[in-house]
Amino acid sequence: MEESKGIPDTHVQEVSSERAKPGFGRKLKHHLRRWWWLHLILFIASTLIIVLCLVYVAFPRISQDGVNDSTLEIQSLTLSDPKPDSFHLKQTAILENHSNYHPRLDAFNASLSVGGAENKPYAFIELPAVHATETATTMIDQDVQITDMEAFIDYNIQLLTRESVDLVVKGRTDLHEMAFPTTTVDYDKTVTLRGLNGLAGFNVTDFSIKLIPEPDGANMIGTVFIPNPSVFTISMGNVTFNNYVDDEFIGTSTLSDLVITPGDNTVSMRSTVNQSLVIEKVTSTYKEGILPIDIVGNSSVYNGEHLVYFEKALQSNRQHVELNVGAALAALTGGSGGL
Repeated sequence: MEESKGIPDTHVQEVSSERAKPGFGRKLKHHLRRWWWLHLILFIASTLIIVLCLVYVAFPRISQDGVNDSTLEIQSLTLSDPKPDSFHLKQTAILENHSNYHPRLDAFNASLSVGGAENKPYAFIELPAVHATETATTMIDQDVQITDMEAFIDYNIQLLTRESVDLVVKGRTDLHEMAFPTTTVDYDKTVTLRGLNGLAGFNVTDFSIKLIPEPDGANMIGTVFIPNPSVFTISMGNVTFNNYVDDEFIGTSTLSDLVITPGDNTVSMRSTVNQSLVIEKVTSTYKEGILPIDIVGNSSVYNGEHLVYFEKALQSNRQHVELNVGAALAALTGGSGGL
């Protein structure tokens, strides 16, 4: 009886062993008590890796992206004191920063080139340090040496003859932001500027003929209108043009100490023309007195020195005007109308 009422020994042993088996929580506590120092090291190492990646990998990329997304707008650009191999540059530009960060950029040496396949720098300038707030103004006032004449000639041809020209500014500088380590960024901006558009609208607004040439040989005195839709102010010195009628050379015109400024320009013109040939054209072919004249740039001389980069640009551009020579000749004799 006693044996049938009891519990088998084997069953008691199984139940006792299941109750004595430690759970996951006890194992975890035991593990942490024993290996806490190892987990601390792993935590510190992981945190350090994340921070280092942020500082030395993510931040430089964020900085470069911010520079790439910024924009540069040139508000005014003055080229003065031109020499055969240099000029003085005065420029005001607006830097717009679209990033949430407002870093400081160190001054750096930047190359200037015209957009295109070649993209060869024609000069280098020193860009000043700037605090890149949402809108920052930068100013340049320095002498610039021309490093590639062919590239600078191409730049001036495009500037004179096209509606717009791409100016490429490239360089490398250091960027500073709060307590982050200094990082180096590449500055590469293409600024599209309005060109002089072939001097479209150029015109001789008035002129008079001199039967007796003046001491400098001028026998036609007048005024020309030169529109400039760009932000450029350009000192070109004494500029001469060759004048043609039906591709036949009839004389030259000179604009002394020419400075083209933004907007409308009215400039005095002094010309030396072959009056006999002009009268022959008016009395034979253009009897109404309206003479079609093609004007092509010839030379640009500043302080007695030829400026090849301006001369090549002027020679690549042709203007056409219609002059009422008949009325000007009639005015000499007090008459009216064509000849």
